[in-house]
Amino acid sequence: MKIIAVNDYEELSKVASKIIIEKVKNQPDCVLGLATGGTPEKTYQLLIEDFKRNATTYQNVNTVNLDEYVGLPNNHPQSYHSYMFHKLFKLLDLKSENIHMPDGMVSDLQEECKRYDMILDHLNYPDLQLLGIGSNGHIGFNEPGSPFSQKTYVTTLSESTRLANARFFNHLDEVPSHAITMGISGILKSKEILLLASGESKAKAVKELLVGELDMNFPASALKSHKHVTIIVDSLALKEVRKIKDIELSEATCGGHEI
Repeated sequence: MKIIAVNDYEELSKVASKIIIEKVKNQPDCVLGLATGGTPEKTYQLLIEDFKRNATTYQNVNTVNLDEYVGLPNNHPQSYHSYMFHKLFKLLDLKSENIHMPDGMVSDLQEECKRYDMILDHLNYPDLQLLGIGSNGHIGFNEPGSPFSQKTYVTTLSESTRLANARFFNHLDEVPSHAITMGISGILKSKEILLLASGESKAKAVKELLVGELDMNFPASALKSHKHVTIIVDSLALKEVRKIKDIELSEATCGGHEI
């Protein structure tokens, strides 16, 4: 794992956007695996700014998203379809046929999972997969206890995940209890993985990821078995790691500090 330590969320977003932009420029037909939530939002804003300023094109890029809530229409303000289209897709020159997301409104969710796996297989999985990390170590919506061999599936969201996402809804009761998510096995088939961690609420999870063992009860630990993982983490999310004397920080050429 390559860990890039940055000062704050703004710097995290700048470093992340730079990595994604370089990937698109160097591989114009790449497959980008994308995530939702608060953490990547500024990164997406910077991709849009670069597109407007430098005309970086996404015309030959395919995108695949990690997950979608079950039971929310695509046009619901809190659906991940809505999030992605308003915060990124409609503001780039992506082709609509190259945008791929699971559909949480279909009548046969198991068939939808199979359909999404067929898309991932056809695209040969992301060249670069963007991830966040939950306070309980979830990646995508793979909650603690998720087998590392799991393909795309319908998952039951943990109470901590629903509580964390309740800020996007009017009330906790409105937060869906289930989601379709790319399984850990699909995530691990990505050629490169870029994980973003920001804020003190992620400090314990970051510490467990960096110093813990492989453990199904901490899904992000599966990333330890991947050869090309970069973690960008800000000072608040590094709070617990900095207490460990065995870990030293040294200047990195790409910005921030590399652990």
